[in-house]
Amino acid sequence: MALGLIGKKLGMTQVYTAAGELVPVTVIQTGPCTVVQAKTAATDGYAAVQLGFGDKKPQRASKAYRAHCVKVGKGVFQVLREFRLEAGAPALAPGDQVVVDGVFKQGDRVDVTGVSKGRGYTGVVKRHHFSGFPASHGTHEYFRHGGSIGNRSFPGRVFKNKRMAGQYGTDRISTQNLEVIAVRPAEHLLLVRGAVAGARGGVVMVRPAVKAKAKTHG
Repeated sequence: MALGLIGKKLGMTQVYTAAGELVPVTVIQTGPCTVVQAKTAATDGYAAVQLGFGDKKPQRASKAYRAHCVKVGKGVFQVLREFRLEAGAPALAPGDQVVVDGVFKQGDRVDVTGVSKGRGYTGVVKRHHFSGFPASHGTHEYFRHGGSIGNRSFPGRVFKNKRMAGQYGTDRISTQNLEVIAVRPAEHLLLVRGAVAGARGGVVMVRPAVKAKAKTHG
């Protein structure tokens, strides 16, 4: 896995490409991220770096978390994430900063991981896209129900993973193979084509695409 970045989803907008195409983009504030810990194959069995992003009040962090962050002298970070490094990747030391134009460029393909919006306890129509029941011909008080969930003789119980009402959202979702439309290093911004999971202000991780392939947009 190549080095990635931690970021914050700022929202969506539209921009024109050099070819004059108007494309929808998600704006992500990617860093600057700080290297908090560097792992090597000799000491840890694999090569990776732990990056820190955002600011957090020291009194709101545990003592162990606070002590781990202050080693690099950059304060306490809001979030820590680890990224494995490929063989031959440039060495990074604690305290180094990783910026967006040092990792991504226009035209790259990336995977963006975020946590989807929480929607609370929802029914089967919203949660599983059930069609519901006819709105006429004798249907009464049974429009958005899920229907039968089993048989009392066999199996005499409800099968596991039966699609029913329940908590919906707050899932970790990776949107793969998104095109980088623009990189704005002065503002630490990354503009990617299309939507990514999460609410505005949510923390996301941006990595080089593991299944990178060219897409045609028409």
